[in-house]
Amino acid sequence: MKPIPEILKSTIGQRVDLIDTPSLVIDLDAMDRNIQRMADFARKHQVRWRPHAKLHKSAAIALQLQRAGAQGVCVQKVAEAEALAAGGVDDIAITNQVVAMPKLQRVARLAAQLAAAGGRLAIAVDHLQGVERLAEAMAQFGSDAGIDVLVEIDVGQGRCGVPPGEAAVPLALAVSRSPRLRFAGLQAYHGRAQHLASTVGRKQAIAAVVRAAEHTRELIEAAGLPVPLVTGSGTGTLVHEAASGVFGELQAGSFLFMDADYARNEREPAQPQFEHALYVKTQVISVQESHAVCDAGHKSHAIDSGLPTVALLPPELALRYANAGDEHGLLYAQGTEARLPTLGQMLWLIPGHCDPTVNLHDFMIGVRGGLVSGVVERIIRVDARGALT
Repeated sequence: MKPIPEILKSTIGQRVDLIDTPSLVIDLDAMDRNIQRMADFARKHQVRWRPHAKLHKSAAIALQLQRAGAQGVCVQKVAEAEALAAGGVDDIAITNQVVAMPKLQRVARLAAQLAAAGGRLAIAVDHLQGVERLAEAMAQFGSDAGIDVLVEIDVGQGRCGVPPGEAAVPLALAVSRSPRLRFAGLQAYHGRAQHLASTVGRKQAIAAVVRAAEHTRELIEAAGLPVPLVTGSGTGTLVHEAASGVFGELQAGSFLFMDADYARNEREPAQPQFEHALYVKTQVISVQESHAVCDAGHKSHAIDSGLPTVALLPPELALRYANAGDEHGLLYAQGTEARLPTLGQMLWLIPGHCDPTVNLHDFMIGVRGGLVSGVVERIIRVDARGALT
């Protein structure tokens, strides 16, 4: 585990304007409000929530979410699960396919470790061969602890998962017949629906998801196997899965930080008012006649879901961020009355996509009291940075 550098530790208690650039900064007050709103929402709708840790990759944040009522975490990689378990997280679901035997042996080992500590591990499957390999790995490891298995159905993502309906039945039955595998329900996640621009589009997409999941559940139960849980959902559509009566667990994760891409979409009125909480602090290092340049480029934030937006600006300083390479960002004044920032000025960027942005950083700086006059409260390690296997 990478130690926190002394230079970062020395910023604790310092004002936000003394944070070096570029740095990844969490507005802790906004994050705490987002957590409380999500907890209240789940409690109101009587659904569990299992936030995706591929967003923050931090054991400390995962444990904070569990203390607030989260069931546990989702991850996409075995290495992410291992990193978070090493940090004390004890209820983990790998919502992805794992078929390589060396990885499955790691899965079996981790399942035993978590079970011994009173925790649990779950994993998704979408092929009979995947079920057989998982069962073999569990048997090779010699553990009787077992593992929870979710049958993944493709409800619109067009990625992993068997087609909804009949194709899922033999998978669920195969899981139930293995002595070390426990059939835990259905994984039904439609990631692309999270980013549809209109509320109508998202509602229609999730209505189809719910029908597919419900039909699949009915067929499995008709074959004599109870379906304990349907899990899935994301921040953009959680109001629909929560109200469906079919989904028992929400896997939304982006609510914690809320990136610029979510802000571009029409907001669902019934969704909690989640706030931006993750920022890249940057500094203006050059000012030219037509533009300014800041020190945050590709290596500071991901651009797969669009460029960042510039936050917390007065009206006379409306700026547009433009791509300028690995280490630089271009800033252009927007509007006839707008002006460029001054040399040395500190600015705050809202990343286009938080998940891969976090993966570019070893640490996040937690600020209490706002980004204008707050102070650094803590340094948060990105435990699963680069955990890709």
